[in-house]
Amino acid sequence: MSYQVSEEERKYLEQYHIEAFQRPSIATDIVVFSIMNDGKTDNYRKPADKALKVLLVKRANYPYMNMWSLPGGFCRPDEDVFDTAKRELFEETNIRRSYLALAGIFGEKDRDPRGWIISNTYMALVNADEYEVRTGTGAWEAKWFKLDIDKKHIEKEIAGESIAIKNRYELRLTNAQEDLRIGGKIDEYKEFKDYHETVRYDIVENEEVAFDHLKILLHTFLEMRHAAEHDDKLPFDLMGETFSLTQLQNTFEIVLGHKLITPNFRRRIAPMVIETDASIEGEGHRPAKLFKRNLQAFSDDM
Repeated sequence: MSYQVSEEERKYLEQYHIEAFQRPSIATDIVVFSIMNDGKTDNYRKPADKALKVLLVKRANYPYMNMWSLPGGFCRPDEDVFDTAKRELFEETNIRRSYLALAGIFGEKDRDPRGWIISNTYMALVNADEYEVRTGTGAWEAKWFKLDIDKKHIEKEIAGESIAIKNRYELRLTNAQEDLRIGGKIDEYKEFKDYHETVRYDIVENEEVAFDHLKILLHTFLEMRHAAEHDDKLPFDLMGETFSLTQLQNTFEIVLGHKLITPNFRRRIAPMVIETDASIEGEGHRPAKLFKRNLQAFSDDM
């Protein structure tokens, strides 16, 4: 049922001038994650190691010309923000089908030298084997970077019912093929007060990453890991149509950041997969069976 505007409200709207108020520009940034090969293996029986990678584009224009940024762009006047994210993702990376979900909103003062710009940040999970990324509008290059993150606890203070914690994250982004190494360090400030938690991130070192995208990347990575701890469906969006159970477990371990006990893992995800008639070579001394998603399990909440 559509909203009906009363005569009194119509008169109010006629004299209301939205241009009298300062308005920000609205943009989207997309953090695109994938699990990809990380080098080659000399043992044909052993598959190449996998690593979590993130897609970055090299900026062709000011500000931050020649620095690396997340894919993204400005919303059009007739466009929903989610549609902007889908459009920008396709235009700059050639990725059309992916898991895409809002990861955060960033509107801090001076985050963009061009003015007041609010970023709606989305997390995309893709199987990179399905795409060949392309250079899109506003970007000279688009490349995958291996993401390594180390966390160091700095201090913890307890004062009455409040707790303040400071951690430091080091982010290393590497592209071995092009010998590219960028990244930086971010301080995380957590405060538990009045039974609620607040979190703030400050960039303390930054090398070749544009805007506040290093902070956005860390925030989205932590959101992904937290979501995967509570939803076993999420890591499946990094897989292809078919996969071995070893490949699936490896993906879960990379996303979660720790090893899993194989028998326990296979019991856990058994209702979510269906065995196919296909198999794959190179995962031991005999071919490994390939599986696919059990769509019934993925649609149980629908």
